[in-house]
Amino acid sequence: MSAFACPPEIPARAGVGYKLAHTGAILDAPDRIGFVEIHAENFMGDGGPPHHMLGAVRDRLPLSLHGVGLSIGADGPLDAAHLARLAAVAARYEPGLVSEHLAWSSHGGAYYNDLLPLPYTAATLAQVADHIDEVQTALGRTMLLENPSSYLAFDASTMDELAFIKAVVARTGCGLILDVNNVFVSATNLGFTPQDYIDAFPLAAVGEIHLAGHAEDADASGAPLLIDTHDRPVASPVWALYEAVLARLGRPVPTLIEWDTDVPPFETLAAEAARADRVLASTVAAPAPTRRAAG
Repeated sequence: MSAFACPPEIPARAGVGYKLAHTGAILDAPDRIGFVEIHAENFMGDGGPPHHMLGAVRDRLPLSLHGVGLSIGADGPLDAAHLARLAAVAARYEPGLVSEHLAWSSHGGAYYNDLLPLPYTAATLAQVADHIDEVQTALGRTMLLENPSSYLAFDASTMDELAFIKAVVARTGCGLILDVNNVFVSATNLGFTPQDYIDAFPLAAVGEIHLAGHAEDADASGAPLLIDTHDRPVASPVWALYEAVLARLGRPVPTLIEWDTDVPPFETLAAEAARADRVLASTVAAPAPTRRAAG
């Protein structure tokens, strides 16, 4: 097990999701990106080449740790063994940030290869808050929670997503990942305005931003349907929304380029990261816009 000094703060730059095939390119020019993010579940084994390669990258770049299998929103207890493995990866690599999804992926001992939505109710809120408290206690640190991409809304919900997220932050003190692509996908699918969502989001709690590509489709009635695919460049309207987010924030935030399937050469990811770095530099320096009252 490698020993590291205190983890460096994740810089307010663009990073990329770490792929083993890109190790050489990253080590050859580590300053092309600000950090790497790993999916915790890919490194829950004890050793082997993946850990050796990640250790070399971690010696040169800060690391953000992103879980995809903890099932924070599950109706039932967290998997204690999985949480212990997550804590072990965090202890081994001392990442600057640790995060998970506002979603569930397990039920009654069965595990699903999807991040599934949950109804926004008082009972769900209590369950999610208890799970986050358990995770933060196990890790000995604050975690970030990511807003989901949505394709439907539950009739059972008694509050909207923003009210739910704000209540989770208030109860647990957790931070947030603002996935801008997820906002755009959900807004298109559920018929709300992405800028209104951003304006009401608890931006003070945001510790990281995610950008990704999505696929365009249509539902049974012919209405637009977007799928959060992570398999292509970030779309133009998502870049525009990212600029608006940074203008509202008034501060730079570590920003991840997510590309998890049909993974391109590192050069393509680095180019997307360079574009995000340019947006960070240009928009954060500008004054935040104000909305003129109607009438």
